[in-house]
Amino acid sequence: MIIGIPKEVKTDEYRVGITPLNVGVLIKENHKVIVQSGAGDGSGFSDDSYLNAGAQIVSSAKELYNMATLIVKVKEPQSSEYDFLNEKHTLFCYLHLAPLRELTSVLVEKKVCAIAYETVAVDNELPLLKPMSEIAGKMAPIVAAYHLSRYQGGEGVLISGTDGVPSAKVLVIGAGNAGFNAAKIALGMGADVTVINRSAPKLQELQKVLPHVKTALYSTQKFEELLKDSDIVISSVLIHGGSSAPKLITRDMLKSMKNGAVFVDIAIDQGGTAESSRPTTHTNPVFTQEGVLHYCVANMPGAYPKTASVALSNATISYVKKLSNGVVEAIKNNSSLALGVNVFKGHVTNLAVSKIHGFEFKEIESCLREISSEIK
Repeated sequence: MIIGIPKEVKTDEYRVGITPLNVGVLIKENHKVIVQSGAGDGSGFSDDSYLNAGAQIVSSAKELYNMATLIVKVKEPQSSEYDFLNEKHTLFCYLHLAPLRELTSVLVEKKVCAIAYETVAVDNELPLLKPMSEIAGKMAPIVAAYHLSRYQGGEGVLISGTDGVPSAKVLVIGAGNAGFNAAKIALGMGADVTVINRSAPKLQELQKVLPHVKTALYSTQKFEELLKDSDIVISSVLIHGGSSAPKLITRDMLKSMKNGAVFVDIAIDQGGTAESSRPTTHTNPVFTQEGVLHYCVANMPGAYPKTASVALSNATISYVKKLSNGVVEAIKNNSSLALGVNVFKGHVTNLAVSKIHGFEFKEIESCLREISSEIK
C-alpha cells in the first residue's frame, strides 16, 4: 500500500495526519509512505524527521495524490484538492459531510472511498473523535474567558471572579467527552459551572467525578432560564452517525442572553447548535449577533497542533494499519471501520448524510457484496 500524507490547506490548519513515529510503524510493515514537503512543519515535525522514519518526500499535493492510494489527513478536502481525487483513492480523515453538499457530490462523482474519523464507532464510543473532542472541550473555557474581556468585546467579567465578586457563570450543553472536559477546565478556572443534558445517567456519572459542578436535566424552560443567566455558553452537542447538530438556540433565545456573553459552538463542524452559528477561523474567530460573541472555529484543536497531531495519529494508527493491508478486507472484517465509510465507489453509505443532501442511500454491506461478485 502506498500511503500519502498531504499538507493541510484548510485555513489555519497546522495539524498533520500521521506523525514521524507512526510513519516508522508503517514502514516496518513494508508499506510505502509519501509525505508532502512541509506537511509536518506546523506541528513541529520537519521533512528530515519523516525522511529519517523512512518516508519519501514529494514537493506537491498533485504528485502525492498521483502516487498514493490511501490518503491520510486531518480535515476534509478543500476545493483546491478536488481535482486530485479519483476512484483509486481511499480517503481517511475528518469529513463532517452534513453541512458539505458540494464535497459529498465530489466524492460520489469521483467514486472515492471516503472514511470519516467522526463516524468510526466502537459500541457507543467514537475513538477517533474522542481525542479532538477532549482538546476542543478543554480549549472552550480558555477561549471564552479570553473573549469575555472588555477589550475583546465581552462583558468584562473575569471567569474566576475575585474576593467579594462572584465568578462567571458557565453553561455547558452536553455531558459527553467534550462537555465533561469543558466543565472540568471551567471549574478549575474558578467558574460557576452548570452542565445541562437530556440524559440523567450521564449527569450522574459527571457529578461523581466533578462533584462541584451543578447539573440540570434538559427542558426548554430550564434551558432558556440558564441561557439568560450565563456569561459563557459552551455547546458540545453531538449526534452520532454524522447527522447535523440540532439548532437548540434560536434567535429569540439569543436576544435574551446577556450583552457581551460568549458562546462557544464546538458543534460547528456539524452545522452548529445555534440558528446564528456560522464557521469562523483562528485568524478571525468571533462575530457578534444580538450582542453575543460567537466563537465558531471549525478546527479548534488546530490551535495546538503539536498536542493534537500526536493525539490524533496515536488514535488512528491502528486503523491505518488495517486499511494499509487491504481496504475492502479491512471494511469487511471491522464493523467500526464499516461505520466510518460515508461514501463508497459512487454511493453514499451513511444514512444521515444521504437524507440531509438527498442522495440515494446504499448500505456498505451491499456495496461490498457487489465487489465480491465482480471478483468471482
